[in-house]
Amino acid sequence: MKRFSLIVPCILLAAGMRAQIPEDSPRLASLVRGGNAYLSLQDAIAIALENNLDMELQRLGPRFADTEVKRARAGGLLRGVPLAVREGPKSVSPAADVLSPALGPGAETNLSVAGQTPLSTGRVPPSLDPVFSAKIRQDHLTAPQLNSFLVGTPALVTDSTTANFALQQGFLTGGEITAGWDNLHQTHNHRRYDLRPFNTSSFGIVFTQPLLRGFGRTLNARFMRIAARSRTQSELVFRQQVISTVAGVIRLYWDLASLQADVTVRRQTLERAEKLLADNQAQVEAGTRAPIEVVRARAEVARSRRDLIAAEALVRQQETVLKDYLTRNTVTDPALANIRFVLTDPLRVDREEKIPAAADLAQKAIERRPDLVQARLQIESTRDALKGSKDAMRPSLDLVATVRNNALAGDVNPLTLPGAAPHTPDAILLGGYGTALAQLFRRNFPDYGVGVQFTLPLRNRAAEADFTRDSLALRQQELRIRQLAKQVHVEVENALIAVEQARATLAAAASEREFQEQALAAEEERLAVGASTTFLVIQYQRDLAQARSAEVAARAGYLKARAALDRAAGGLLETLGITVAGAEASIQ
Repeated sequence: MKRFSLIVPCILLAAGMRAQIPEDSPRLASLVRGGNAYLSLQDAIAIALENNLDMELQRLGPRFADTEVKRARAGGLLRGVPLAVREGPKSVSPAADVLSPALGPGAETNLSVAGQTPLSTGRVPPSLDPVFSAKIRQDHLTAPQLNSFLVGTPALVTDSTTANFALQQGFLTGGEITAGWDNLHQTHNHRRYDLRPFNTSSFGIVFTQPLLRGFGRTLNARFMRIAARSRTQSELVFRQQVISTVAGVIRLYWDLASLQADVTVRRQTLERAEKLLADNQAQVEAGTRAPIEVVRARAEVARSRRDLIAAEALVRQQETVLKDYLTRNTVTDPALANIRFVLTDPLRVDREEKIPAAADLAQKAIERRPDLVQARLQIESTRDALKGSKDAMRPSLDLVATVRNNALAGDVNPLTLPGAAPHTPDAILLGGYGTALAQLFRRNFPDYGVGVQFTLPLRNRAAEADFTRDSLALRQQELRIRQLAKQVHVEVENALIAVEQARATLAAAASEREFQEQALAAEEERLAVGASTTFLVIQYQRDLAQARSAEVAARAGYLKARAALDRAAGGLLETLGITVAGAEASIQ
């Protein structure tokens, strides 16, 4: 397999900007000469990785994962990331597709062991983003009184202005702290109050810390760890999509090369048939051959021309499939419609290539295949989620501590009851809003409190069911990953058998083609001296054409089988020298 270096860029659009699908890269246009695109396998892979829409979709995967990381750092619940990978399209070639034995072309697979596992939340982590709230309100209240003796008036009229502010912050320990500053300015017609109008102000802090359920950084940071793994998983999904796209291009490229080579075989067969017709016509005119021989030769020319037309149609159809896979534009676009591919990499096979043992290939596959690496990460995330389910079964014991400073200040109430003795409030209470603030800072009227609150569910069946379900899901995934490991051995073994079969098939096809060439040459010599017939020569020509087509298909089959083995062993990108990198690069 020809090696080359290629860096796969990953498009990440700037946050907040509207996504724009860029146009095709100029690489394909730069290869066009006189309406023909001279395309190597290296160029085809590079163009697909730059332009293919499946790749474009997967480039958005890390951005989805980044939003998960951001939500987790804020203490939010996760929404999940897409893990689907799409296989390449099916060729029009009648040859069997050996590159993706487990997945048909065009299929979509999920890299997760059992899909994106629903996470049992347990106790939701506290909000790690600070929250500021404010409330400003103006009220006018008129309240009729049942007993005017209490307030000194039959109707209590109050005008109030409220301004309250609060700041809340959560911590990974599970605790939350809330700081509140409340302010009230009030004017009233109450005759028994000492102050009118008056201002109240208070500043308090409430701290709540779980001691059992919801306690600990390990528990409350579980979604952060899961989100970080999701980010890694999205990169593995992108890598798997690169592998899938490269595999699809290889299959489509060699199928097109095979079909183009078959057109050459059909054209040579037609030329042989036309030469035989010309020779027969000359001999019929000379009277040395019966006219029926010309009829037979003409029939063979028509048959060969029909086969050539069918082969050329397959080439055009395969070109259409390949164009669609390599570009973002539609195949009917004028810039693409008239381009014909001239493949510059021949169907060259190294028959002496040594293939490693199946056990060694399988062991490397288990270590480096992205689907297995992703599956192991998924198990770790499920174990973290299980911690939340287990914690939800514990009773709730919370430590609550409060501290608050209070203030009150106002003017002497001028409204007094008739005949009542004048009353002067304490001097510390007389003044405006500034006096109230001074009381806060001096802590003239402090409040303190500390305590615990305990909650014990007498039946906690929902939490128990969640824990049991998540435990079973973890066990299921551990069993599934063993199945995947076994499946890798099967895929590697089958791919290795396919390579051996393709190599043997190619050797047999090459031998058959050599013998058919010798047989046809001998029969044409016999026909020249009148010892054979046109019918027999035509049969030998057909056999040779079939043998040449079979050899062409066998060459393409071996190259596809070899790529399939590299893919099954997890080394396709390394074999081709492709590096998945450039997370911040953008193709314009």
